[in-house]
Amino acid sequence: MSILINNDTKIIVQGLTGKTGTFHTEQALAYHGTQMVAGTHPKKGGTNWTGSDGQSLPIYTSVTDAKEATGATASVIYVPPSGAAAAIEEAIDAEIDIITCITEGVPVQDMVRVKEKLDASKSRLIGPNSPGIMTADACKIGIMPGSIFKKGSVGVLSRSGTLTYEAVYQTTVAGLGQSSAVGIGGDPVKGTEFIDILEMYLADPQTKSIIMIGEIGGSAEEDAAQFLIDEAKKGRSKPTVGFIAGRTAPPGRTMGHAGAVISGGKGGAEDKIEAMKTAGIRVSPSPAKLAETLVDLLG
Repeated sequence: MSILINNDTKIIVQGLTGKTGTFHTEQALAYHGTQMVAGTHPKKGGTNWTGSDGQSLPIYTSVTDAKEATGATASVIYVPPSGAAAAIEEAIDAEIDIITCITEGVPVQDMVRVKEKLDASKSRLIGPNSPGIMTADACKIGIMPGSIFKKGSVGVLSRSGTLTYEAVYQTTVAGLGQSSAVGIGGDPVKGTEFIDILEMYLADPQTKSIIMIGEIGGSAEEDAAQFLIDEAKKGRSKPTVGFIAGRTAPPGRTMGHAGAVISGGKGGAEDKIEAMKTAGIRVSPSPAKLAETLVDLLG
């Protein structure tokens, strides 16, 4: 099993005809038969996109048209920041199950509007500012490098794209592999939080252990720690390793992601680390020792 996506998932690319969309669609098509089935562009409907290897996908005017023609249940968005919110809303209107927004720099006020619409829908949004979702040996959505993945038992979730890759690479080298990997995105307003993915990993029989990578700013990591405490009381728990990026960041300084800022006495690394430890999460001393810490935890 896996979470969110598998080799039956059919994906629409919003922004396929651009340089970024083209590059990452070619990468996805090359990964274990990931089913990218169509692209959308309001002015290019009825044409075809052709990749450098000769593979071709039809272009539709709207996500609704693409979904009706292909039966797609997922979309990935490679649209500039100014148009990303509208692209997400279009996918919500088309009742796409899983929407992944790779775009970085989407205006916060746009995402506040999107979040309200999303909460009233049946769609799930991953991102924005997400590296995507991967199910090892089955499906690649986004910009994660497929070559570092290996089918296995570790569920990876992270606010940081780069550290997602680090956790994946290390668990591959350690021989553990991954069940799935999800980059929830580093923006302050996003569609999916740690708790949502933790719930899925706890319920997934393939996922035997978890690596959760957080950052300074916000309270998502503390909320996730409390969730794990509550679930453990119900008899649901899995070995979990955690890491918090930005430990040396001064208060008030934004570090990397828009959501990674400490303010009002909240969001500091030490508070997050302490919350993780209280929840029984083994905290890695550095990003270079994520897999080593997990192997030690597993005994």
